[in-house]
Amino acid sequence: MKNSEILMNPNSLVRFLKKSPSEFTKEDIIHFCEENEIEMINLRYVAEDGKLKTLNFIISSKDHLNTILADGERVDGSNMFSFIDAGSSDLYVIPRYRTAFVNPFVETPTLEILCSFYDNEGKPLESAPGYVLSKADEEFTRQTGATFKTLGELEYYVISQKEDLYPGLDQRGYHASEPFAKFEDLRVEAMRLIAQAGGKIKYAHSEVGCFTNGDKYYEQHEIEFLPTPVEEAAEQLIIAKWIVRMLGFRYGVDISFAPKITVGKAGSGLHFHMLAEKDGKNLMVENGVLSPMARKMIAGILDAGDAVTAFGNSIPTSYLRLVPHQEAPTNICWGDRNRSVVVRVPLGWIGDQNMTRDANPDDGSVDEVRPSKQTFEYRVADGSADIYLTVASLIVSALHGINMPNALESAESLYVDASIFKPENKEKLDQLRQLPASCWESAEVLAQKRAIFEENEIFPAGMIDSRIATLKAFDDKGMSEKLYGKNDEIGELVESYIHVA
Repeated sequence: MKNSEILMNPNSLVRFLKKSPSEFTKEDIIHFCEENEIEMINLRYVAEDGKLKTLNFIISSKDHLNTILADGERVDGSNMFSFIDAGSSDLYVIPRYRTAFVNPFVETPTLEILCSFYDNEGKPLESAPGYVLSKADEEFTRQTGATFKTLGELEYYVISQKEDLYPGLDQRGYHASEPFAKFEDLRVEAMRLIAQAGGKIKYAHSEVGCFTNGDKYYEQHEIEFLPTPVEEAAEQLIIAKWIVRMLGFRYGVDISFAPKITVGKAGSGLHFHMLAEKDGKNLMVENGVLSPMARKMIAGILDAGDAVTAFGNSIPTSYLRLVPHQEAPTNICWGDRNRSVVVRVPLGWIGDQNMTRDANPDDGSVDEVRPSKQTFEYRVADGSADIYLTVASLIVSALHGINMPNALESAESLYVDASIFKPENKEKLDQLRQLPASCWESAEVLAQKRAIFEENEIFPAGMIDSRIATLKAFDDKGMSEKLYGKNDEIGELVESYIHVA
């Protein structure tokens, strides 16, 4: 890590230790705690419900701190994961030093560290979502020699009491500024705290969703991250959700990542941008256009994308968001700059390179050659996603595409260059497969395509069985049709899942 990167890094451990988080050691953490008078350590880990769990330690001595960092602790796995039997449920949680950050919310100086799960034999827990992601990541690199990178777009609603001053425009909140966007200050504070916790943020803004309902005001926001290796990308999303919720709690407002808030209003997605990189080169571009590798990866994700919903759209209200004309996909296809597709290829700065020079004609430094930023974006997942498993399933699907004999032909046949919902495109629309319309249908598709995810033993068979059973337990087959026009019943359903995501 360069000195300039250390000096400008928001993470206090990076600035103090003068090294990258990937280089943090146990001795580094102890040294930081001693010099910064850290009194507590919190071990954090993500269980089956996707939310952070906490184990608090008050530091009584240097030896005690060393024991916590060296050994981790025991936890009851049966209360973490439904597939672990209470008769033999002990698991170890072992800290990952690179994830350490200072808790910004407490008066007592406290260090937070994310943990991995290990079984009674000291081996990684096969069905732990974080380990599944690690296996998928390693397999992608083993087969391609490239690093898979991703970033998330974290959308959420702030729900507060109605404010009459400078009212926001219904469904016109996109990039609105204060005072018309009421919670820009919460969003900016979230960005600052997420960065201090190690998150690499690209930008943030208010989103389309903006409306009032009775005496409540609903305002949608988004925080988008920079591409990073996948485990880091998942961790920063998990920490970001916790930080945004904590800020909402302190502001006295509700924060919801739920996929649907009410009928006819924009829902919240959790989109993932992806790229593969080798020796610092973005492999998604070749000769100024989308590369064959990128198109093969897209083909694989489209082939398995309906089954990916089993991990990325995990509650019944997920499927109230995936409806036409809501900037959410419903049919399996891809396109450039198209927001109604499963995979979108956004602008990637691979066209005219003279824009900045034109805007700044007197600055000769803008002629520097910069690496490609091209990504492609999976637009189906939402805030109910198991982040680890969703990213793992996208990696596995991308590998599936790379190995598909007819991947390029498949990609070409599924490409659309216009809105598929316009009457003149009905013939093309009728040729496209639809995404699942319920958790039940998602489970059925996962059962049909489970071999894609179980290949190379990345997703354990028992995990797939458990996921299918969990989704079918919602018993929501045909739910959208049953609830059509019943806004009160939809409202009750939405409210019951407002904080599940």
